Amino acid sequence: MTQELELDCLDQLEATPAILRGLMCDLSVEDTEWKPAPDRFSVAEVLAHLSHSEGHCYRTRVDRFVSEELPEFEPDDAQMYLELYRNANAEDAFDHFEEQRETNVEYLRTLPRSAGERRARHQEAGEITLQQMLHEWTMHDLGHIRQIAELVRARKHLKAAGKLGDSYRLKP
Repeated sequence: MTQELELDCLDQLEATPAILRGLMCDLSVEDTEWKPAPDRFSVAEVLAHLSHSEGHCYRTRVDRFVSEELPEFEPDDAQMYLELYRNANAEDAFDHFEEQRETNVEYLRTLPRSAGERRARHQEAGEITLQQMLHEWTMHDLGHIRQIAELVRARKHLKAAGKLGDSYRLKP
C-alpha cells in the first residue's frame, strides 16, 4: 500500500522501538531500575507502561473502532496500573512491547485510509476518529521517548560530563 493511501503516523509508530533500543543500548539493569525520585518512573517502568498500553489500550481501541459503530472508551489511566509496572524487567517489557508494536503496525497497514474516519465516543474528549487516536498514540510514544531520554541523560551522562554538565537542567 502506498503511503498516501495509508493511515497517518504509521511510520512513526513503527520507528518507536528502534528509537527506544538506541536510547537503552548502554544501560545496565541497575540503570534501567534507577528512579530519580520515589514518585518518578524508572526506564523499566516506562517500558512496562508502554507494553501494557500497547495491548490493553491502543490495540483494544483499534479493534473496537473497526468492529463496532461508535464504541465508547473510558479514559486511559496509567495511575490505575502502577503496581503492574513496579519491579518490571526492562528487557522483558521492551521485548513484549516490540512484538506487539510490530503486529499492530502490520495490522494498521492493512486498513484503508478511510478507516481513519471511523468514530468512537471518548468519555473525556467526546467524539474522536481513529486517525485522531493514531496521532495521540504517536504523541504518547514521543512523550515516553523524551522521558526515557531524560532518564538516560541524568543517569548515564550528567555526572560523567563533569563541569560541562553543570549548565543542563534535567527533568527526568
